[in-house]
Amino acid sequence: MISPERLDVLQTQWVRFVGGLGVEPANAYPVFDRLVAAHSEPHRHYHTLEHVAEVLKVVGRLAKFADDPVAVQLASWFHDAVYDPKARDNESRSAEMARAALQEMGIDREAEWVADLIRATANHRSLDDADTDVLLDADLAILGAGEARYLRYAEAIRREYAFVPDDDYRKGRAAVLEKFLARDRIYRTDVMHLEAEAPARQNLRAEIERLK
Repeated sequence: MISPERLDVLQTQWVRFVGGLGVEPANAYPVFDRLVAAHSEPHRHYHTLEHVAEVLKVVGRLAKFADDPVAVQLASWFHDAVYDPKARDNESRSAEMARAALQEMGIDREAEWVADLIRATANHRSLDDADTDVLLDADLAILGAGEARYLRYAEAIRREYAFVPDDDYRKGRAAVLEKFLARDRIYRTDVMHLEAEAPARQNLRAEIERLK
């Protein structure tokens, strides 16, 4: 649960950001309210506004490596706007929500690219361009977090999949984590590879051991 103070900061950040793209506050607030409502659904424990805030923080650090940092930041706000652990089309539906909201606010130029970036988070495979590299690295930054934060993340994911029996969850979750470990690089940007690759692999191996 995000604190009221942090929510106020996010709201100010959103209004200021889209204001720089020509959006009046009166048009920015309703979209922000919809984002808050979406990320506050009771079945969410990790894919919340806290996650959005963490992704935005990393995107801010990596913005200089993006070709279109505005699109990457917009995609960060919307990439988990639709999240149902039982569904397989969350990313495509989030992309459509983003495109509609951006067009509603008159940010037409970015709408299609933002939607494409969000779709790329479905399998966390880059489109071999700088923008998706930045977005995906920010989305996966949690894997390289400190031990306490990583444990809280892993526990939150389990809560989101509470409907899955323990044995099935352990097998499925371990398989997902092992796919990340099998990659040559988890992080595409050099700075994230340097800073987070080793701790991410350590966290993943530790969680796999706990799952087994």
